[in-house]
Amino acid sequence: MCAKKLKTNKNYYFSVEGDTEGWYLDYLQKLINNCSKATCTVKLKHKKLMPTRYAKTLANITEEEVYHLCDYESDSEDDVKKFHKILDDMKEVSKINNSLKYKLGYSNFTFELWIILHKKDLKGPLTDKKQYLKYINEIFDEDFKSLDEYKEEKNFKRVVEQITLEDIINAIKRAEKIRDHNKEYNKQIKYGKYIYYKENPDLEINESIEKILNDCEIL
Repeated sequence: MCAKKLKTNKNYYFSVEGDTEGWYLDYLQKLINNCSKATCTVKLKHKKLMPTRYAKTLANITEEEVYHLCDYESDSEDDVKKFHKILDDMKEVSKINNSLKYKLGYSNFTFELWIILHKKDLKGPLTDKKQYLKYINEIFDEDFKSLDEYKEEKNFKRVVEQITLEDIINAIKRAEKIRDHNKEYNKQIKYGKYIYYKENPDLEINESIEKILNDCEIL
C-alpha cells in the first residue's frame, strides 16, 4: 500500500493542557514515522505549559506555527474566564517571540471529543463532559468507570493503539463537518484574533493534525 520514498525531517511544536494530548501526539508521531507512504519523518514536540511559558523555551525557533491544545469545558462563567485567560496568554506570545505563529487547537467540551471522532460521528450536543465516557467505552470496547480511569496512562495508551492513520483522516473529515454545521447554524464568538463556538460539539485540533498529514503527503 505504501510506496517507499526518500524522507525529510520536520518538527512541529505544541503546548498542551493535559497529559492525554501529549500521549496522543507521541502515538501520532509513531504512526507517521512507521508509514512508508509518508514523505517525511516527524518530531511532534510538546510540553505541558501555558503558551507564554512554552514560547520562552523556543527562543531560537523562528517562523514556526505553534499550536496550543486545550479545552473549552463549558459556558459557565468560570470556564469561560479560564478559556479567555488561555487566549490572552497566547496573545502575549508575540512579546516574547513575534516570529512564532501561535494557533488555537481547542476542543469543546474536551479532548475526548477528538478521540471519539476517530471512530464515530458525534454531531449532537452533550450536557456534561462525563457523557463522553459512554462513547469511549462502546467504541473501544472498554468498561471504564470514570474519565479519570480512562485518562490513566496505561488505559489511554491502550485506547489510542486502536487508532489507525485512516481513522485519523476520518476524524479530520468529521471535525470539518462539525465546524461547517456550526458556521451555518451557530453564532461565532470572536475573542481577539481567535474564534470559537460556545455550543458543543466544536473543535479546531483537527487543523493542526491535517497540516502534519498534508506536509507528509499522507492526505
